[in-house]
Amino acid sequence: NVNAFRGAGPNGQIWSLADLIAHCSHISGLERLRYTTSHPVDMADDLISAHGAISKLMPYVHLPVQSGSDRILKAMNRKHTAKEYFDLIDHIRAVRPDIALSSDFIVGFPGETDEDFEELLDFLDQAQLDRVGCFAYSPVEGAQANQLPGQVPDEIKEERLARFMAFQVEISRSRLEARVGSRETVVIDEVVEEGAVGRTRFD
Repeated sequence: NVNAFRGAGPNGQIWSLADLIAHCSHISGLERLRYTTSHPVDMADDLISAHGAISKLMPYVHLPVQSGSDRILKAMNRKHTAKEYFDLIDHIRAVRPDIALSSDFIVGFPGETDEDFEELLDFLDQAQLDRVGCFAYSPVEGAQANQLPGQVPDEIKEERLARFMAFQVEISRSRLEARVGSRETVVIDEVVEEGAVGRTRFD
């Protein structure tokens, strides 16, 4: 988790990621700063404040949460709750109201019930994230979750994944439509025959 960074600064003191970003923001010719990937537990106040204070730090944070159910978060051994995540993104949005937020989720984690999945959809509705990645749980060699009871059948995982993405597509569409009519400085990533692919400050 890059936001857990701690390192010795030139002054001999231990710097956080926010300190490093502030230092880099003074580099002439460096126009945009962004970082990924973050962890909710390591999202410190000084880093959140940097989003309001440092113009070169882009208004975009990727902050994986993984589930909207506290029961599943605990089973995943995550150290945050859904409420703590909401409090965190409320704090970030208070500092930088125009910020774009993205996250990652897993559906079909062992033990996930229909009720847990409905909690996840409610979570999405409340969070109003700009963009998400979602993956159906699959066993990873050596993972403790492989031994958990309540393994979810593949067909249910796929059905939940499809419902999740259809639900989020509408949220993302609404948030993108709110930007229609705005003017953005775009960094061109690629020029193709049909035109160009670029990146706004919001990634």
